[in-house]
Amino acid sequence: MDSWAYFDGEPAAWCSVAPRPTYKKLGGAVYEGVSDGEVWSIVCFFVKRAARGNGIFDMLLTAAVDYARENGAEVVEGYPVDPDSPSFRFMGFVSAFEAAGFEHVGMAGSRRHVVSLRLGG
Repeated sequence: MDSWAYFDGEPAAWCSVAPRPTYKKLGGAVYEGVSDGEVWSIVCFFVKRAARGNGIFDMLLTAAVDYARENGAEVVEGYPVDPDSPSFRFMGFVSAFEAAGFEHVGMAGSRRHVVSLRLGG
């Protein structure tokens, strides 16, 4: 799913979320009792510069989690980086995911953290 956000009536932000198997290998974690198809990945964000600082990223992240939950996700993963990372910044920052309740579960390479939010019981 690609989710769009609007600012002052214009498209201003975008997020991509889907079941993890639909993406190439991301380096995510294995979750006991959870099939790979029940793990959803949030892999990309874009927020226009003029719209930044207005909470749009947080709204996109919340909408992505809600969409994944409504479509059968048991776990949602993200692959954010630290703010000083020279690459992969389009995947979001660790602090934003942590503020949304995600927990650090590993690393995917040297820059991307793997964070997850368990949705099921």
